[in-house]
Amino acid sequence: MTPAELTGALEAIIYAADEPVTLEQLAVAVGDEKTTVRAALDLLVASYASDERGVEIRRVAGGYKFYTKPQHHDAVRRFIKALRPPLRLTMPALETLAVIAYKQPATQPEIQEIRGVNCAGVIQTLLEKRLITTAGRKHVLGRPILYRTSKEFMMRFGLSDLDELPSLKEFEQLARDALGTDEGLAAAEIEPIADGASLESDASDAIRPEDSGASALDSSAEESSSGAVSSASKESQ
Repeated sequence: MTPAELTGALEAIIYAADEPVTLEQLAVAVGDEKTTVRAALDLLVASYASDERGVEIRRVAGGYKFYTKPQHHDAVRRFIKALRPPLRLTMPALETLAVIAYKQPATQPEIQEIRGVNCAGVIQTLLEKRLITTAGRKHVLGRPILYRTSKEFMMRFGLSDLDELPSLKEFEQLARDALGTDEGLAAAEIEPIADGASLESDASDAIRPEDSGASALDSSAEESSSGAVSSASKESQ
């Protein structure tokens, strides 16, 4: 396989994949050494970095995936919202997600101790939206289930690994970018948020019981991760 053929094959595989493709998977698929594939990948990624390209290849969740570029997110977001009904994520769900992200793996009792309210329904919602997943059971009395963030979470937030998690002060805005916008707040359903309800405090006291009725956030179903809208350009082509 010539260098040009290798680059083309890698591009096709990454484009066709629904999930981020790892270096190991690419090497097996093209039947070449990982060092050779990595060099070809670097060239391919660089070729998409120019301003005239609307998409780029990013390393996320341990693999490579096509994403639309930030300067085109508004246009892509409008397109996606025109195609699909919005996904609703309540503020309590967002706050619970923050607790899990920064304390993972965490059990339901541990999450409830931090938030001060029953989180069973919220956890089920996050599981259904594939933002969290189970991580076995904790070896204590009752063996409660452990929860951690999922690959879907990593993709939506544009993270390669958990070491890239931002500070908690930045998490709220990042979450709004990835899962919803201020414009998506359903005014008719919003209840007043108590002072200090922001996530801009320490992880241990960021979630306050009085916020359990806080507002709902809208976002599109397969929308952006950390401001990156994954693979949306495929549908617009």
